[in-house]
Amino acid sequence: MSPDEDPTADFLDGVRAEETPWRRDRPVGEPAPERAERPSKWNRVAQVAPYVQAAALVAWLASGAFDDGSGNSG
Repeated sequence: MSPDEDPTADFLDGVRAEETPWRRDRPVGEPAPERAERPSKWNRVAQVAPYVQAAALVAWLASGAFDDGSGNSG
């Protein structure tokens, strides 16, 4: 089948969205808008750290609560 007879290409041409004007209609010489700054990875880690610490504490306390004190692990 030649590329001219490809029904998939015809379908995609029919459903492809047009490019939005705000992406292509910037006057010549006008600078592109500033990109939004992404929060750093370490800021996200700092936000989650207290929850991780609390979960570790709860797991440690729970492991002691179920300990029978015999010292046998088997």
